[in-house]
Amino acid sequence: MQTSQRLKDLPMSAIRKLTPYATKALADGVKIYKLNIGDPDIKTPECMLDVLRKWDTNPIRYAAAIGEPEFLKALHQYYLKLGFNFIAQENIISTIGGSEAIFMALFSVAQAGDEILIFEPFFANYAITAGILGVKMVPIPTTIENGFHLPPKDVIEKLFTTKTKAIIYCNPSNPTGTVYTKEEVEMLVEIAKEKNIFLMCDEVYREFLFVKRPFVSILDYFKQIPEQAILIDSLSKRYSLCGGRLGILITLNNELRDGFAKIANSRLSGGLIDQMMASKMTDVGKEYTDNVQKEYRKRRDIVYKLLKEISGVVVSEPEGAFYIIAKLPVKNSEEFCIWMLKEFRDNNETVMMAPAAGFYLTPGKGVDEVRIAYVLEVPKLIRAITLLKKGLETYTAKGKAE
Repeated sequence: MQTSQRLKDLPMSAIRKLTPYATKALADGVKIYKLNIGDPDIKTPECMLDVLRKWDTNPIRYAAAIGEPEFLKALHQYYLKLGFNFIAQENIISTIGGSEAIFMALFSVAQAGDEILIFEPFFANYAITAGILGVKMVPIPTTIENGFHLPPKDVIEKLFTTKTKAIIYCNPSNPTGTVYTKEEVEMLVEIAKEKNIFLMCDEVYREFLFVKRPFVSILDYFKQIPEQAILIDSLSKRYSLCGGRLGILITLNNELRDGFAKIANSRLSGGLIDQMMASKMTDVGKEYTDNVQKEYRKRRDIVYKLLKEISGVVVSEPEGAFYIIAKLPVKNSEEFCIWMLKEFRDNNETVMMAPAAGFYLTPGKGVDEVRIAYVLEVPKLIRAITLLKKGLETYTAKGKAE
């Protein structure tokens, strides 16, 4: 008896790939500063935790398949407050985390063998999900020298084939922190119109912006491409609810919306308690979101400054989200990251990062890069980047960098 070939071909998550090495180090008593995953340490709003503390409904029933009405109402109010008055509550589907939203979106716009264009580096789960579905992701390169901003329109259009069904992008970007300009987003909308394809945008990090220019959402263009635009969203980062698994899909395309609902019904239910906690998002004051924004800006500033000071490291200043891609003076960043977990110790401490090759599809790209998530408080980030610097110095001195 054999397992399926697609199971064998499925790549390991770039974010959790090195977990076995970290588990071993932790078992040996080593303190690890985990910068490999975007799991914020900022506190979840108290009004949400109060729902959990006071929960007394027994038994815990299934939630409504497309989302509890109270939760959908809160989401609707959130988008109305942003000025998107054309969105009806019926346009919103609740998913089990942003990851399921990605699955539903890709499943609904492409058949096995179809192609979707994606800007690399990208959130690794896009390609993993596409692989599960048999959909081919076609990478469009961006560069660290250009702040990972988009290439010209003609470069993108050259990659179109008769199998191209959609473009997916993340704004602000995970893993680069790039925030796309109005001109960039309008270019993508124009391409979607001209090529008659779907345009999907992941805006999970929309609240975390470090640029003065206004954020340009795909929702700003829903009326222009009502049948083609899909918003992927999540509350995981916005309110530090990563374990709550609270994703969102929005579309004005009724056929798509009904398809999302069909998939939601097939898996019966999301988390009831999670959704009831999140329905209190309307009670979260502006002070909370402003403070979170300020905290991530402070963390961005210190991480960017310290990385720039390390000899041989190349970085581009993130404009949003809470990630940064760093090009290291090593031949293979995965080998270096494993070495940091297995061998490097400074006062019995080390640091964990995500090798960036898993955020690319083009062979050879990202092999000397890491993605760093600045999700720890500033003193811990300072210590973590200090450990990275010391690790690079030791690694180079041992001749392992070549």
